[in-house]
Amino acid sequence: MYAIRGATQVSEDSKAAIHEGVVELLSEVMRANQIEAADIISVLFTATPDLVSDFPAAAARTIGFGSVPLICAAEISVPGALPRAIRAMLHVHGRSSDVHHVYLHGAAALRQDLAQ
Repeated sequence: MYAIRGATQVSEDSKAAIHEGVVELLSEVMRANQIEAADIISVLFTATPDLVSDFPAAAARTIGFGSVPLICAAEISVPGALPRAIRAMLHVHGRSSDVHHVYLHGAAALRQDLAQ
């Protein structure tokens, strides 16, 4: 088992923006790591406290993650932290020495050492 990290920043707190951001993030993580939903054991999502319009997991279910255990949590509220951020940690079957973590949009600033 291994883990893949990813994050994105959405444009606003709306159901549509959260859905679009999660779908884009998960699609890019899967593409970059050549995995499918069937390879995923579980996904942990966090969202910053300013995102309350929907659960990130709801968007994941619309793109084939219906049988994958998903959980959402609130990111801690740190002054000056990146707003409107959604983070994900995917736990994946197998072993990989070549993991591609994905940081999109403003979230690239979170881990410049990992962002592509």
